Amino acid sequence: MSEKTILKLQLPTDPKWVKNVVESNIEELLVDHAFCEQKAASNAITLIVQNPNLSDLVQQMTDLVQEEMDHFKRVHQIILDRGYVLGRERKDDYVNELRKFIIIGGGREAQLVDRLLFSAMIEARSCERFKVLSENINDAKLSEFYHELMISEATHYAMFINLAKKYAETIDVDKRWKEFLTYEAEVVKNYGKSETIHG
Repeated sequence: MSEKTILKLQLPTDPKWVKNVVESNIEELLVDHAFCEQKAASNAITLIVQNPNLSDLVQQMTDLVQEEMDHFKRVHQIILDRGYVLGRERKDDYVNELRKFIIIGGGREAQLVDRLLFSAMIEARSCERFKVLSENINDAKLSEFYHELMISEATHYAMFINLAKKYAETIDVDKRWKEFLTYEAEVVKNYGKSETIHG
């Protein structure tokens, strides 16, 4: 899978991130990953609460909540199996910076489309990071696990893009997505240096 053709990400993660940063602190990566899954479930719940009238969105987000919490449970089990403890939630500076690009005001349509594209962006970058992890980590079990989740995240990314296009009536989703990609490329320049999924 090429990030340029499928995910359209403009700045790939350097595989050295795995060797130089992640492998020296697997515990930190796993704890951060667990909370990423929990936050993804929370984001889906928020979308349900904010858009209860959009039945297709509610159904898909309901399925997503269950899947993300299943991922959380599986990551947590890996943490326990390795003798670690979940610990406190880690701050996700990447996501917080990305959130600044979401339109505030501008009507419900613009806010919904931006929230869906914001969600798609996080899934796309997570997918790309999981691919890099699966291909470069010196741990057969984690390599297999992250390959599986890479496929899952790609599906989530496509789902959010499709929902944005479904509910956009006056907004050019492809144009707005390109704007998100350009902004994300600037944001991610500062990341890929710590043992977190987006770090």
